[in-house]
Amino acid sequence: MIQQRAPFIKNIATALGREMNTSKKPERHWKYNPQAKTLADLTQDELVQVFQKQCNNIHTDYIETTAEQLKEVLANRVDMYGGGPVSIWQDERFDTFGLRNLLEEEWPQASVEVNEWTVENGDDNIKLAEKANVGITFSDITLAESATVVLFSTGGQGRSVSLLPQTYIAIIPKSTIVPRMTQAAQIISKKVQNGETVPPCINFISGPSNSADIEMNLVVGVHGPIKATYIIVEDR
Repeated sequence: MIQQRAPFIKNIATALGREMNTSKKPERHWKYNPQAKTLADLTQDELVQVFQKQCNNIHTDYIETTAEQLKEVLANRVDMYGGGPVSIWQDERFDTFGLRNLLEEEWPQASVEVNEWTVENGDDNIKLAEKANVGITFSDITLAESATVVLFSTGGQGRSVSLLPQTYIAIIPKSTIVPRMTQAAQIISKKVQNGETVPPCINFISGPSNSADIEMNLVVGVHGPIKATYIIVEDR
């Protein structure tokens, strides 16, 4: 229960010389909006170049491929990381990009364990993600400026899949790439304004785990995946 809310807000409004407002969202018209202009004039291909360059700065491997070649590229990358167990989201995009056969037939036949995050599995999902060698998710929004993948975690798409495995692979549909955090915030805000259900957890991930807390010396792989790969794929 909120106590003394109205008097508190009224005091602030009075000090600012305006009427108390508790229902109408104020409009802000800034004279300068540099955050909205940064990288905004770049084409999608130019944003990809910015993204690729930033991947080098955050110690993340970058691969660009087509939807037809994605299965082979993904299989090779998992093999390079040492195989399974593999932890994945429950995500229809695995079907859209033709990866279901790899997940349910080819890998199991090759003794590569694949565990899909499901609501029914409850806390067991976390245990499976913890023992996984590779975590694989799709990116919902991708920030070119910082080489960041934005993950909407809800239901069958637990955040642990990108957090607990030894290595991490993000599959990034090219259309999800936007200039920077500004556009991601605008997309999320628009969902709220439209009355859409916003995921309870939104994660911003920029490469493998790292820390520079000790004398500003960068240490990679300290509290999460020690290696990460971003796979840019043409949309279907």
